[in-house]
Amino acid sequence: MKKQNVRTISLIVCTFTYLLVGAAVFDALESETETRRFEALQAVENMIIRKYNISQEDFKVMETVVLKSEPHKAGQQWKFTGAFYYATTVLTTIGYGHSTPSTIGGKLFTMCYAIVGIPLGLVMFQSIGERVNRLSSFVIQAVRISLRCKRTAASEVDLICVVTTLSSLTIAGGAAAFSKFEGWSYFDSVYYCFITLTTIGFGDMVALQKDNALNSKPEYVMFALIFILFGLAIVAASLNLLVLRFVTMNTEDERRDEAQAMQALQVAVKLEGDVITANGSILSGYEGHDAQSFNGTNTSMCSCHCACFSANRHKKSSLADDMHQYKVRRSPTHIRHLLPELVPMQDLGYDTNSLHTGDVDVLDTASVSPSKPHKQLLKRNVSLLSFRI
Repeated sequence: MKKQNVRTISLIVCTFTYLLVGAAVFDALESETETRRFEALQAVENMIIRKYNISQEDFKVMETVVLKSEPHKAGQQWKFTGAFYYATTVLTTIGYGHSTPSTIGGKLFTMCYAIVGIPLGLVMFQSIGERVNRLSSFVIQAVRISLRCKRTAASEVDLICVVTTLSSLTIAGGAAAFSKFEGWSYFDSVYYCFITLTTIGFGDMVALQKDNALNSKPEYVMFALIFILFGLAIVAASLNLLVLRFVTMNTEDERRDEAQAMQALQVAVKLEGDVITANGSILSGYEGHDAQSFNGTNTSMCSCHCACFSANRHKKSSLADDMHQYKVRRSPTHIRHLLPELVPMQDLGYDTNSLHTGDVDVLDTASVSPSKPHKQLLKRNVSLLSFRI
């Protein structure tokens, strides 16, 4: 089985195993808490219904009003500032879900906008990531030259360390700012930054959604947008070094297999019915497709020790023209090392002088007759062989 297939199967097995392990861990961590919260909310709901004598239908209406009015507390989401924030979450595939289009035109434009914008954003972030890696490599090389290190070139490990450090500093600095502006704990701010820069975007915590920040705090809006774009560029730099290396492994293996196949073709000579390798061994059992001559008669070219010829490549034309274009010229040293030691032409009584008089076409067995009783050996080793490189 090819290495690419083995790697693909291994990745599928590892991914599903990872999913199963993750599901088990999340079940153990969150399931019990979810049950307790549901029971607590159900108790509060029953208490409110009894206390204020509200029917179940009225309580559902009140629930709907509370849920629908929550996004409006952040201010108008679809003015230019809020719309730009929404467009950023679409292009970067974060998708918080804090604001969603409600009109048919808005939903249709969102789909069209995402089809063009998402590939554009990915290419842009990957390009920025490559420039960041190039800059990091230049800085590392300059530092090593100044320190007079023997090895000045930056390796992949060095670049991974640099972009990992930059990513950590970006998350740490952004978490401090969001903790101050949003009133979150520092851990929750780190969680928000990580979910945002990895484009997971759960939407449980969204910046710019308090105190009408989209309209009243332009500097905070600018900071949030710059943080998202710059942080995603740093993450893209990490992806260039980590993920893309594994993605291109299959392509490298395919190219390696093709190169090995081409190399194998260069060290083998195929005869009619046999394959002769570079070391002179014969692999029998291969039936050729050109056993018959193009005129319908059996033709061959002698492959003995004394007759070493190189065949010119014949053009891919009609079968009738191939007979005239397949010319063989003497070349004693061109393929001598590829041919086995069979039976010398002198032992079979052939007139070898006729073989050394310039250009020779493919020999016809009807034009030569052995003078010694080696007819069976002749048929086995010499006759009806069509030589082809």
